[in-house]
Amino acid sequence: MTTVANIVAKTVVELNQVTKEYPGGVAALRGVDLRIERGELLAIVGPSGSGKSTLLHIVGTLDRPTAGTVAIAGHDVAALSDRRLSALRARHIGFVFQSFHLVSGVTAQDNVAEGLLYSGLSRAERRKRAATALERVGLGDRMHHRPHELSGGQRQRVAIARAVVGEPDLLLADEPTGALDSASGEAVMRLLHDLNADGATIAVITHDGEIAGALPRQVRIRDGEVVEDTRAKPEDADTQPLESAGGEEQCHATD
Repeated sequence: MTTVANIVAKTVVELNQVTKEYPGGVAALRGVDLRIERGELLAIVGPSGSGKSTLLHIVGTLDRPTAGTVAIAGHDVAALSDRRLSALRARHIGFVFQSFHLVSGVTAQDNVAEGLLYSGLSRAERRKRAATALERVGLGDRMHHRPHELSGGQRQRVAIARAVVGEPDLLLADEPTGALDSASGEAVMRLLHDLNADGATIAVITHDGEIAGALPRQVRIRDGEVVEDTRAKPEDADTQPLESAGGEEQCHATD
């Protein structure tokens, strides 16, 4: 028998008939159903104006739906006050954005430690965990560098370390390669695959069909509706792009 506890343990995101309307009768989302299970790696893909950014805001609890229900890690978003919703977001969701959003005047380590600011941990413990997270993304030798001393790919990896340092239930990556050259973008996507292999649940929001096609699941959205939700066969996932001879060396040399 499936218990509520089992559902909570397995389901990270559940949207039922979610609608988002703006003044003037503009419907950005129209009855969206979406379920993301723990350990998934998926793309939410669609052209500009499709509603994917609105969906990101709803899933990330940065906005509330006009109608429908949203549950994150088993918590009904509608039942939470703004304060409790902020706490839910800080504990359960990590964000990676195209423009990095790093603090320019502090080191990579302190930028990552900022992701634990509301954790209740001491500053020393936050910095210790930040160092571990930077090692995890291959930047252990760059933790004392400031953002202007890092390449674009390295800055994005710092942003990813900050997003995962608290081990959130869900990582939302919004156009994570949009500001990068192709080699650095490939390295970032490889890192997301590696984090997923370690158990992270990751949703990549993108307009890039090639990036989406390299992920095991693609949720395609158009005109505010999910028009396709497909999963790659296991044998297909094993042969997706992102592998190349000497790829790890390329990752460190070019990003």
